[in-house]
Amino acid sequence: MNDDVTPVEQLEEAGAWPFVTHRVWRRLGEVYRQWHARHHRKRLAPPETLHVRRLPSLLLRGLWLPGKLNWWIGVIFAIGASLFAVGCVLSLWPALAGSLSIGVLQIGAIYFAGSIPFTTAAYLQLFQAANAGEFGQGKPLRTKLFAWRPHDPGWLSCLSQFIGTILFNFNTFDSMWPGLSWFWQEYLVWVPNVVGSILFLFSGYLAFIEFCHAYFAWRPDNLSWWIVTINLLGCIGFMISAVYAFVPTSGITLAAETIATAFTLQGAICFFVGAVLMLPETAEEAGEELPSA
Repeated sequence: MNDDVTPVEQLEEAGAWPFVTHRVWRRLGEVYRQWHARHHRKRLAPPETLHVRRLPSLLLRGLWLPGKLNWWIGVIFAIGASLFAVGCVLSLWPALAGSLSIGVLQIGAIYFAGSIPFTTAAYLQLFQAANAGEFGQGKPLRTKLFAWRPHDPGWLSCLSQFIGTILFNFNTFDSMWPGLSWFWQEYLVWVPNVVGSILFLFSGYLAFIEFCHAYFAWRPDNLSWWIVTINLLGCIGFMISAVYAFVPTSGITLAAETIATAFTLQGAICFFVGAVLMLPETAEEAGEELPSA
């Protein structure tokens, strides 16, 4: 824990109500400092250092950083998104799947395999959020496997995403069961899909406002903005896919099934790009001083 007991003066705070995600503060006699919720949670350098014009050099530096938790989160998310994308491509082009002797059951197994890295990376993010010291309370004394921080949009984002990935585990596993009746198809496959997608959408928007310090902001010059924006677009794609994946008693139409799969592919591509962009963002990983109350 930080032993500095010098009084802390908070000069400014901002965030999308009811959250505070940006603070300007200083200790007596010092220059002011800025605290950004997302960059503190992920132990990143200040966002102003992550300009998109630095992307090529940051990407080279971020290709191999196995000592950084953020790097592993990005890599594992990218693996899961890749498997989802492969499953979508094989579903959209059955001739390709046939030429590779891959059937519906095998495609379902690919989706399920992709859901496992999603859940793994989502928990790592939740673990990371649980161990980020809160503003004004110093750093945690010990490592936590879980924490309760409902006032923190970053933690809420990680929690809702983690629960959503668990529902996708059930959704993708249950979809491999042959001969499900209409009721069980909806109950075991579609319901986890749509609830998981709602949680993903909630998670993606919380991550967006956590970075933007507002309900909306346009900051295309910043790498972190692109990450949260692209991931939010991926969440929107998954949500649209879940809506079209509803199977009426008369059976799902080919058009609806194609649209659902296409938006799953769009979401998977967005998640892959967002995950890959986490690697150069990690290259600027740095601890941020946290004041004690």
